[in-house]
Amino acid sequence: MGPQSSGKSTLLNHLFGTNFREMDAFKGRSQTTKGIWLARCAGIEPCTLVMDLEGTDGRERGEDDTAFEKQSALFALAVSDIVLINMWCHDIGREQAANKPLLKTVFQVMMRLFSPRKTTLMFVIRDKTRTPLENLEPVLREDIQKIWDSVPKPLAHKETPLSEFFNVEVVALSSYEEKEEQFKEQVASLRQRFYHSIAPGGLAGDRRGVVPASGFSFSAQQIWKVIKENKDLDLPAHKVMVATVRCEEIANEKYSNFVANEEWCELEEAVQSVPVPGFGKKLSSILDTSLSGYDAEVLYFDEVVRSSKRKQLEEKLLQLVQPTFQSMLGHIRSGTLDEFKDAFDKALSGGEGFSSASHRCFTSFMTQFDERCADVVIEQANWDTSKARDKLQRDIDAHIASVRAAKLAELTTHFESKLNEALAGPVEALLDGANDVTWPAIKKLLQKETKSAVSGLSGALSGFDMDEVAREKMLVNLENYAKSVVEAKAREEAGRVLNRMKDRFTTLFSHDSDSMPRIWTGKEDVRAITKTARSASLKLLSVMAVIRLDDDTDNIESTLSSALLDSTNSAASTNREISKYDPLASSTWEQVPSSKMLITPVQCKSLWRQFKSETEYFVTQAISAQEANKRNNNWLPPPWAIVAMVVLGFNEFMTLLRNPLYLGVIFVGYLLIKALWVQLDISGEFRNGALPGLLSLSTKFLPTVMNLLKKLAEEGQVPVTSDLSRNPVVNSDPPRNPAINSDPPRNPVVPSKNYRNGVGTSSGLSSSASSEITSSGNRTEQSSASKED
Repeated sequence: MGPQSSGKSTLLNHLFGTNFREMDAFKGRSQTTKGIWLARCAGIEPCTLVMDLEGTDGRERGEDDTAFEKQSALFALAVSDIVLINMWCHDIGREQAANKPLLKTVFQVMMRLFSPRKTTLMFVIRDKTRTPLENLEPVLREDIQKIWDSVPKPLAHKETPLSEFFNVEVVALSSYEEKEEQFKEQVASLRQRFYHSIAPGGLAGDRRGVVPASGFSFSAQQIWKVIKENKDLDLPAHKVMVATVRCEEIANEKYSNFVANEEWCELEEAVQSVPVPGFGKKLSSILDTSLSGYDAEVLYFDEVVRSSKRKQLEEKLLQLVQPTFQSMLGHIRSGTLDEFKDAFDKALSGGEGFSSASHRCFTSFMTQFDERCADVVIEQANWDTSKARDKLQRDIDAHIASVRAAKLAELTTHFESKLNEALAGPVEALLDGANDVTWPAIKKLLQKETKSAVSGLSGALSGFDMDEVAREKMLVNLENYAKSVVEAKAREEAGRVLNRMKDRFTTLFSHDSDSMPRIWTGKEDVRAITKTARSASLKLLSVMAVIRLDDDTDNIESTLSSALLDSTNSAASTNREISKYDPLASSTWEQVPSSKMLITPVQCKSLWRQFKSETEYFVTQAISAQEANKRNNNWLPPPWAIVAMVVLGFNEFMTLLRNPLYLGVIFVGYLLIKALWVQLDISGEFRNGALPGLLSLSTKFLPTVMNLLKKLAEEGQVPVTSDLSRNPVVNSDPPRNPAINSDPPRNPVVPSKNYRNGVGTSSGLSSSASSEITSSGNRTEQSSASKED
């Protein structure tokens, strides 16, 4: 049994191999099976008969002739051992479509007319959807149990449970049209359950009141006769039928009129884009007009029927307008949310506290939302707007949380930037001038700046209404950030410690106590200066070795000093080499955690070795400069050599005294040698060593001699005219200013020559040449001295 055109005949033909007439879907959906048809199952043992009933709820019979539906259903329950109730999957949970009234009536009459027998009710769910069978089966069993409980029973069976008379089975089949192969597989599996169905444990294994096959025909005739004569299965009252038909027609007419109503269409279209003021009143008025028209037209029909149909009409109308109502709520929610965001941002921009602004705006706009929702409420519907309100509240809370997070992040970034600016530069400067008070100064600076930043952030957080735990966490994170800035800068500077050490060494080694460049005259103690500069560099290394932001003490400086500086003699170095313990042969410092180490002992030893090798050049240069200075100052021969020269050259000295001409020759030779000495800069050439000096002089000697001779020749070429021979004294031209002379520099002043008896004396020329050579030599010597300085 089941609704018309639900595929009952198709199921029976596939399940039992029968040949009942099936509906041709291409010709339309109409009644196919009329009455009750009987056939024998093919290939199923023992002999099994199957009945194909006319479908219920058919258009051909309509509501005027439902008696046969009840009669055929009662006949099936009274005769059969197994009743297959065919129903659509989407009809589960419905009242009429699931045949609940029919089953209720049939159960009631059967309990009164016939002795109940054990019958198996197999609900076959057609066109199964994605809903699991485990969820559908409890619904069907609950519906059958409710029908059984509501049926009036004879006194003898007042407390008899449903399971005493019925076995309820539930199976589900896929769509025959969409999944034909799967349908056939499922039907074939179901067919197996009908083999030997009357055996113990089978579908009809516990049947009672069995009729022999020879008496089946007579038994069926008698059962049908009793059913036909029963007045409880007659047609309903004429008044109810007319009221049902007319009320439904009027309800459908009012529904169609409402759908086509111009005012409703305009309202529906407007709500799709923007919120409509007075939406609830307008829609309530339109609905009230439709329902009032229905009430006026069905006033004289049966009250129960007209009330039922009015309720159905009202439900259909509300179902139609509900999407528009939800759209209107959506507009109000999104509009309120946007207005809240704008007002909240303006309040924050105006300087209002975050907590007060969020609370004020939240309260204000939630109140506005409630007022706007009251304007949307439809009188005929009791729809709840709490879901939209909750959604708006969640959206507002989410926006407040996001703005709070952004503001807190902005505050944190601001104070971190201030800390970075306040700490990075000063820490770098303090580490550059590392000394005993460097880390205490850094610690004091860190405490001061951290306290200032934490105080500022704490004051800024007071307006955010934060819980104490989150607030303290942010403040602690800021303190840790300040400490990390100092540690990061210390690690950065530790990476440049070698350059810092060399710079400090160079500064102290190359400058005196007045910060003036040091001139190595030979009187300085290079060893003491070197030791002082290296001690200062080692001090910098010891300061940069670890981070000292706590009050802990360490012996790093003494360890480095004893291991690196106290190696002044080879014996101490040798003893240290053969010693089994090297304080720097370790990767950690004593009593210093690894997190605070910047430079390990092994790295310190390597850096010191590299530092010494790279600064050794400066010490060597200083020593060389002192030696060169000493050589320049000690150009005279030793005193013993001077005494030997005086003793051994006494005879030659007396010879010179007896013959003054030799003195003149020697004097001229002295002038020439002095001029060559100055021109060649012999003292400067030998400053870098004897061999380089000789090589340099060998290349400059000949050009210098030729230059001197050329100058002497130019001085000797003086024109003698007749006027000069007649005039005993001729004055030369006034001396020219050498500063404006464009010619190559010569003797700037040509002295007057004295002539006696018309012939000039040679002493004037010699004196002029000698003065030229001497002045040239003096200028070269001054130039050389300035270069040396």
